[in-house]
Order: sequence, then structure tokens, then C-alpha cells
Amino acid sequence: MDDVASQFLMANQTTFKLAIALLLGAIVGLERGWGAREQKSGERIAGIRTFALIGLLGGISAVLALEVTVWAFPVLLLSVVAMGLVAYSERLEHIRNFSITGLVGMLLTFCFGAVAVAVDPVIATAAAVVTAIILDNKQEIHGWVHKLQAHELDAALKLLLISVVMLPLLPNQPLGPGGVLNPREIWWMVVLIASISFVGYFAMRFAGARKGILFTSLFAGLSSSTALTLHFSRQSAKNPEFHPQFAAGILIACGTMFPRILLYCLVINTALLPSLIWPVVVMTVLLYVPALIIWKKHAGQFQVSQPTLTQNPLDLSSALVFGLLLTAILVLGEFLKTGFGDAGIYALAAASGVADVDAITLSLTRMSNDGLSMNVAVLGIVIAATANNLMKSGIAWALGNRQTGLLVAVPMVCSLGAGLLVAWLQ
Repeated sequence: MDDVASQFLMANQTTFKLAIALLLGAIVGLERGWGAREQKSGERIAGIRTFALIGLLGGISAVLALEVTVWAFPVLLLSVVAMGLVAYSERLEHIRNFSITGLVGMLLTFCFGAVAVAVDPVIATAAAVVTAIILDNKQEIHGWVHKLQAHELDAALKLLLISVVMLPLLPNQPLGPGGVLNPREIWWMVVLIASISFVGYFAMRFAGARKGILFTSLFAGLSSSTALTLHFSRQSAKNPEFHPQFAAGILIACGTMFPRILLYCLVINTALLPSLIWPVVVMTVLLYVPALIIWKKHAGQFQVSQPTLTQNPLDLSSALVFGLLLTAILVLGEFLKTGFGDAGIYALAAASGVADVDAITLSLTRMSNDGLSMNVAVLGIVIAATANNLMKSGIAWALGNRQTGLLVAVPMVCSLGAGLLVAWLQ
């Protein structure tokens, strides 16, 4: 009886998986049929019925391969390929369309059916849904390609190079004084910074100009809040009547730096979050709220230009320099911690934060995993952020007009002072 029950259960599971294979084919076929819905019956090579049957055929091929012969899958796959090639070659006689997307979709649908039965229905379902989405967004994807510039494509490929190629090749072991240097961890932090800047760059590139100054400023904080501060400060000097909008944009960009700090801690050392979250939240709120008040008070139809994005969003030389900076700060931090204690860490944070808050933030977060006190790491990060934003306030004051500098400096000083107080009290 147990054998009969087991066989019945296996048969039910196989039937269920075959049903999934059929439905996955129907999902892809629905998109294909919708795209060719204006064509008459018989003019379409494959629609929802054909794709559903191809998905089912893929599932049956997996069953036959498991139960009858391993040759069932390759033979049926080649049969689908042959039928597709014949159909598309005949169609070329009447319609000069050399796209093979439909044929590739047929082959993928066949494979989805096989994967649903022989491997994992969840994997097959996810792949089929992603395929349908890609097929359905032809115009949008082609539009993105047309908008993409040469240096941006180059940056995307370089990001893949430093992440999926270089990162796995680096040794994953402690080196250097005190074992503070782990090549893979250091380069992984370089990849993290590069990825965040990359996302911010393209968010500002594709949507910033349409959404206006606040949207641009928000994502400029991911890419380069310093660059936006420089740009808006100069613009405020040229267009003093619009200084409130520029000041609000600078505050938004500088405020975005703080959630970015929390992201670093979330990825590298989550134990630091409970101590860091309140200073960061306080500083962020005290920049965002004044920015929104200023913007609302002076809201109008005026739209500012976003910063010129002629630079490469990911330059390998810059990534290497950032990696060297991280290494230097880690080594110097270990030396200062040993020789001067907490005061050495705070001095390093203040000096490093003026130039680059990311490097010192990542370094202190990394050091908190290796014996540095959580409280010292948190206060050091806040000090670095304070130094960095004070530098930007100086830029706004020096390059912009007096009103812009004042609107930026007052919320900035209040924010940084409150953040330091909360960090010190903790």
C-alpha cells in the first residue's frame, strides 16, 4: 500500500509540474500574442496557444528524459528549433524582419517547461516572468540604449569587471599590521561605493532633469553631493533671485549622505546600527525639514539645470585611488588607535572627513569589527560627516551669494551640532 501511495503522490506532483509548465508557456505566449494581436489568424508564427504547448512539451521532454531515455530532451529541443527555423525562414519571404527574439523566446519557453518539471518550478516561474517583462518592454529598453552614452556603457562594463571578475580573485585573509588589511574586503567596499555612485548617477541622468531640483539633489547625494554643492553654489551667484531653491537642493544632497552611511553599516557591520541610527536620523531630519520648508515657502515654476554629467560614472583609476585611500586609513587608524587611543581616531576622522566621508566611514565601520569600540566608531563617523558638511557649507558661502550661504549654514550647523551631541551622550 505504501508503494501505491508513493507512486500516486509522485504522479500528482508530476501532473502539477506539467500544469505549471503549460502556464509558464501561456505567460510568455500572452505577451507574444498581444504584440501580434492585429495580425490575422494564421499570420502569426506563434501565439498564446503555441507557446503554452511548447512549455508543456518542454515539461514532457523532462519526464521522458527521466523515465524513458535521456535523449528525449535534446531530440525534442532540436525539433522545436527546426520548426522555428522553418517558420521564420518562410516568413522572411513575405516580411523582411530579421529579429530572432521570437525564436529565442520559443526555446526559452521549452526550457522553462523542462526546468519546472526536472529542477525547480520556482526558478522556472521567475525566469518566465522576467522573460515576459523583457519581451513586453521592447520600446523602453531600446529607448534606454539610445540614451546611453559611450562613457556610460564603459562605466557599466567596468563595474562588472571590478565586481564579478576582480573581487573573487582577491585573497580573503587578514594581512598587514594587526591583520587589518583584507584585500577582498577592501575591494568589496570599493565595489559598494562604486555601485551606489553608479545608481545615483543614472537616477539623476535619466529622471533628475524632469523631476526638478529636489529629485536631482536627492540622487546627487548618492553620486556626489560635493559636485552638486559646487554647481548650485555657482548657479546661486549667477541667479541670486533663486537662491532659496539652490540652498534647498544643497541641504537635500548633504542630508542624503547620512542614510548612505547607515547603508554602509547595514552591509558591513549591523551591530553598529543601534548606536549610529539616532545621530544619523537627527542629522538627516534637521537638514531635510528646513530644505522642504525653504522649498515650499519659495516654490515656483523655476527649474534649475542639473550638474553636468560629463564625467565617467565609474573610473577605474578613481576606484584604485579610493582603494589605496581605504588601505591607508585602515593602517593609519590601527597605528593611531595603538599609539594615541580614541583621540587619534577622532583626529583621523576629522582630517579624512574633509576630503572624503565615505573612505573614513567604511574604515571605521570595518575597524569596529576588529576591536574598535562601537562608541568610538560612531562618534568618529559623526565627526567625519561634520567635517565634510562644514566644508560644503564653506563652499556654499564662498562661491554662492550671502543668502545661499546663510540658508545652508544655519541648518547645517544645527544638524551637525545635534548629531555630535546625540553621539556623545550615547
